[in-house]
Amino acid sequence: MTTGFDINGKTALITGANRGIGLKILEAFLAGGAKKVYAAVRNPKSVDEIVQQHGGRVAAIEADLSKPDTIKAAAAAATDVQIVVNNGGVLKTASPLDPDAFDKFAIEMDINVYGLMRVAQAFAPVLKSNGGGALVQLNSIASVKNFADFATYCASKAASYSITQALRDKLAEQKTQVLSVHPGPIKTDMGTEAGFHEIADSPEMVADGIVKALKDGHFHLFPDTMAKQVGAAYQSFAENIVEKDLMEG
Repeated sequence: MTTGFDINGKTALITGANRGIGLKILEAFLAGGAKKVYAAVRNPKSVDEIVQQHGGRVAAIEADLSKPDTIKAAAAAATDVQIVVNNGGVLKTASPLDPDAFDKFAIEMDINVYGLMRVAQAFAPVLKSNGGGALVQLNSIASVKNFADFATYCASKAASYSITQALRDKLAEQKTQVLSVHPGPIKTDMGTEAGFHEIADSPEMVADGIVKALKDGHFHLFPDTMAKQVGAAYQSFAENIVEKDLMEG
């Protein structure tokens, strides 16, 4: 646990901020007093209405997690960013036995894992120059529990969670707080397409949980009903293994 990060008065950048969880995080940050939020999306025109609604507090910026040049350009333009939320991601339905599992897994790895690394490499220097700040990564309960019909997605999220742990250790050196978020089924377009709409919780639970977890200085967040059940079972391992430096002593 660190000293915590208060979003009030800060400048944020959120990938995938035009809908679903990303949009709710944007709204929660503004409600929490964020000075400015960059809505980092593949098509900046998709957030025109959001930008107009919030006046000068929201700015559109292009960022495609599969295109490193757009992420580098976003980091070069948004030099005032103090917190980065990597919310963008993709989910494909594939078991390990599906003939197209390799192709789907490649897409998920490119967006969910390499995308995180691209964002971290581009924005770590920006956060450092602005005092450290915070990096939030949207992982999933699928990062700690595989669901066979979504096996490749789960595997990609397990990889992104592993990278997030490494980022926590490396970015601590520059006083950047890292938060790993592990939602369960959430009422979003992605959740509906995956067939989770009947058991899903609201995306506001995730957004509000992020604001509080940052302020409290936590590394893990399990925000919704199903996630809390997973988090309760996982807590001891998280605290005694994941968050401990096993290389000491």
